[in-house]
Amino acid sequence: MNWQEFTALLVLATAMSFSPGPNTTLSTALAANGGLPRAMRFILAVPVGWSLLLAFCAAGVGALVMAEPALRVVIKALGVAYLLWLAFKLSGSGTLGSAEGRRLDVGFGQGVMLQFLNIKAWLLALTLVAGWIAGQPDPWQRFAIVAPVMLVYAFTSNFVYALAGSLLRNWLVHGRRLLWFNRAMAAVLVLTAWWMVTV
Repeated sequence: MNWQEFTALLVLATAMSFSPGPNTTLSTALAANGGLPRAMRFILAVPVGWSLLLAFCAAGVGALVMAEPALRVVIKALGVAYLLWLAFKLSGSGTLGSAEGRRLDVGFGQGVMLQFLNIKAWLLALTLVAGWIAGQPDPWQRFAIVAPVMLVYAFTSNFVYALAGSLLRNWLVHGRRLLWFNRAMAAVLVLTAWWMVTV
């Protein structure tokens, strides 16, 4: 991989990883409600799940998904349903660290599986495979470059969003601010689900 290709990879990784999506929204909300330590399970799950998704796409699963419209519809429907369920749970929580707040827990396994229901993750993985890996004379060497780069970006972007959420905790504890913050985050998840339906 030459430096132009690697630079283009970094630009794409930055744009896609740091733009809002299901992962960054959940990282922010989990840290704002439960603190950064509680959000770390999800933050660590994202790069693991995303790396698995990229590996599956590089191994040909992505081509199968693109070739089977019914499979795409199932993935999209499950992803939309999961995001709407998370939005529902998030929209009703207005107390930090309460039993009500614990409803927002998204564990490591859920975080890994979310990547396989995340249309944004699929689009990025398929773009990377098509643009940087597939059809090249050294596809697995390229995968060995692309995967760690994306793993670092997936972790860093979610950690930065979670850090922002955790820094808001002291401000959110007053009045109904947390409830409205959670409703705003839920609205972002609903908008993401709507976007998933349209792509």
